[in-house]
Amino acid sequence: MSEQTDDTLPNLVTIVGSGVPSNYEITVNGDIELVGADPLEEATVVTDHAAEGAVETGVMRFRFSGEMANVHVVDWNGVATPESPSTPTVHIDYGVPDRNGSN
Repeated sequence: MSEQTDDTLPNLVTIVGSGVPSNYEITVNGDIELVGADPLEEATVVTDHAAEGAVETGVMRFRFSGEMANVHVVDWNGVATPESPSTPTVHIDYGVPDRNGSN
């Protein structure tokens, strides 16, 4: 994972777990990078333009460039939003400064 700056990854997507094991997939038309967590420890797969993984509690954050292309979240039964109230909440913010340096 490369250490990029706000200039190259100016946007932020935050996935907030709902307390129920859930899966997420996010795709952007630019680059994406996991922020402040070890992808192996968090069971997260990050490629150049996509990230996928699982979340139960806590928060997963990714910085990205370009536009959000796709967000898909499902609960532990594979039921997607909005049919399931147990899927994670997803927040997408464009042009957010990274106040913590690279994390």
